Amino acid sequence: MKNSFSSGIGISLAAALILLFVLASLPPWLIAAADANTVKIDASAAQPRQVEDATVQAIQRDYGRAWQTLSQALSENRANLLNSSFVGIANDKLTRAVNEQRKEGLRRKYIDKSHKVEIVFYSAEGSALQLRDTVQIEIQLLDGDKVVHTENATRHYIALMTPTENSWKVRVFEAVPGA
Repeated sequence: MKNSFSSGIGISLAAALILLFVLASLPPWLIAAADANTVKIDASAAQPRQVEDATVQAIQRDYGRAWQTLSQALSENRANLLNSSFVGIANDKLTRAVNEQRKEGLRRKYIDKSHKVEIVFYSAEGSALQLRDTVQIEIQLLDGDKVVHTENATRHYIALMTPTENSWKVRVFEAVPGA
């Protein structure tokens, strides 16, 4: 009886250690993805059609993931990461930004505070969504591992998302100056 009890504790302890090892080996941006979602979606003003609840949930998940991907690509200077969330013009533009900062020997770190996203357009056939995003963000500019500039900002973006086989991807991503 004592033996089975102590062996059960040993198995539980081993499982906990394995889980701890797996979590510790995950990249920080992936662990942050499990935190409370910072993307809040308002689809009440979408035109010309109403956005279904399942689509709102998918946009919340995929747009949030796009920001995590963007943050990781800029932080690690790895433009290839952008392919999982961005296509077309957005992917081209962000790839150039990552490559340019890599040439300069710099990195950017984005720390998302919140996203207030409004879906303003949802095409009649469901093939495109236009979003307006008000982002609260901390941006750190790094030279190597040294932070050379930090900025807390409110930024405004317009994004166009289109569906792919199993997710929505950002096709157009533009900052709106002075909005």
